[in-house]
Amino acid sequence: MNDTKKIASPGLFPGSEGKNLEGKSFRLPGDFEGVLNLVLIAFQREQQHMVNTWLPTADLLENLHQELSYYELPTISRLNPLSRWFINTGMRSGIKDPKSRQKTITLYLDKKSFREALGIDTEDNIHVFLVDRQGKVAWRSEGPCNAEKAKNLSDFVKSFFKP
Repeated sequence: MNDTKKIASPGLFPGSEGKNLEGKSFRLPGDFEGVLNLVLIAFQREQQHMVNTWLPTADLLENLHQELSYYELPTISRLNPLSRWFINTGMRSGIKDPKSRQKTITLYLDKKSFREALGIDTEDNIHVFLVDRQGKVAWRSEGPCNAEKAKNLSDFVKSFFKP
């Protein structure tokens, strides 16, 4: 089953605030660095293996297209500062690679509203979006990456940046 979707009428990535694992603050979508940004949204710690399936394609596309950036967005319910510190410290200690730390922005927010804004009906899967800095969603998928999804994403990005 192909669960990759081109968006006929793009939605908007909801305004969100978070910090990456290096402590840098972000106001999204405006602080996304790329003209086009691949965002990998996970709702549960156990979903990291699915996120990891997208990273080779994300790295390749970012290297091929200077205008594209990618981010991992662990998405967690609002918590008190001590709980946030505990979770962030745990993630930071588990991720040694500085590039991965810079690309991982933890969002603590009202997950229901966030999911509704993006048309996400379940937290049982990861969700992958291509968005611009204004938050327009141009492409989406869900679940682990496979050859078909990687090709679909690559073709879309190539056509987007075609001169």
